[in-house]
Amino acid sequence: MKPKSDIPKNILLVSRWGETLDLALAIQNEGHSIKFFIQEKECKEIGDGFIPKVKSWKSQVKWADLVIFDYTGYSKEAELLKAEGKPVFGGSNYTDKLELDRNFGNDELKKHKIKTLPSKEFATFEDAITYIKAHPDAYVIKPSGETQELKQLLFVGNDDEGADVIRILRAYEKTWGNDFGNFQLQKKVKGVEISVSAFFNGKEFLKPINVTFEHKKLFPKELGVSTGEMGTSMFWVNDSPIFDATLKKFEATFAKSNFTGHIDINCIVNGNGIYPLEFTSRFGYPQIMIQRAGITEPIGNLLYKIAKGEKFKIQTKKGFQVGAFIVVPPFPYDDMKTFELFSKDAVVVFKKDLKEGLHPMHLKKVNDEWLITGNTGIALLVSGTGNTMKDAQKMMYNRINNVIVNNGYYRTDIGDRWFEDSDKLWSWGLL
Repeated sequence: MKPKSDIPKNILLVSRWGETLDLALAIQNEGHSIKFFIQEKECKEIGDGFIPKVKSWKSQVKWADLVIFDYTGYSKEAELLKAEGKPVFGGSNYTDKLELDRNFGNDELKKHKIKTLPSKEFATFEDAITYIKAHPDAYVIKPSGETQELKQLLFVGNDDEGADVIRILRAYEKTWGNDFGNFQLQKKVKGVEISVSAFFNGKEFLKPINVTFEHKKLFPKELGVSTGEMGTSMFWVNDSPIFDATLKKFEATFAKSNFTGHIDINCIVNGNGIYPLEFTSRFGYPQIMIQRAGITEPIGNLLYKIAKGEKFKIQTKKGFQVGAFIVVPPFPYDDMKTFELFSKDAVVVFKKDLKEGLHPMHLKKVNDEWLITGNTGIALLVSGTGNTMKDAQKMMYNRINNVIVNNGYYRTDIGDRWFEDSDKLWSWGLL
């Protein structure tokens, strides 16, 4: 007799932007019944022709054995469904607030006796500029709330007096005015940027732990604007000093909020310590696609077991996984006219009919062709795995070479950070 988690399920995936098309496809290919809902109007076409879509997710709850929420902002609904006994994978009110309210996240880090970088929240640009002039230093501008979704607005200053940050704040004041919302200035510190993340089953973290290195700038060698992400390298470990110093300390608190989902904490580390920067209390993108390339058990069953509160060890590959986005204009900017001129309905062409490691992002399928849709210009994520970082990179770039996307661009150095960063991390005793 099959274990209960292995029996095909009815799975409802509630998506904010359609970012989990690849996850929905994987769940469908495993034999589960899937229904996919996308909230944002401009993203509604994503997934058309790939999987069954629904116009209202609430009308499908009774049908579903498992409800998955792929973004922050759904915690109220998630907690109500859990209270009714429905298995849910997604954020809690507490974990959503950790990500969306930077001040709250910082206060909770301090409450859990975790060292943080000095930061201060501002409601106006003038107040922030006055503060920098009174306390000259290198700072990072970090938008809060909904504005933080526009990753190109995050700015990392290099000037020790803060002059470059003042210039950027003046520019934001002219272009955004009062619509920018609250933002933080965080003291900049040098070191290695690294994330640790794990799945949480309502009671405790599941192992192994995922360690990731994000590549956020548009161009190789960390040049250009911040994009949110252009690609990531990662591996899985059973033990991590960085995890023990950060997320592990929240285990009892997450259990109190009955959190069943995935959470990531991004840090800067150096010889002086570990400094958390921000929480991502949901799937990361492209993190979940690359994680899926490294998870060797069916992802639908895994998410169901987590939602049901089961304790188990996640089956993962040894070695490394890497992934790179292939994007088209106007990425990373929001310009619908440019998108419609250069990118909308452009065909993704494959030189050979090999689609392993190709994770569709903002695509629809028409007459068996993959077409770009949505509004951001993210076509697909390409992943590779290997026993060494070089092996994983080679597989990924071989797969990228099999894809033709008109006007497409991607970074050619995803994973290269590892070779220098790993030496530093070893020397600091953090690997």
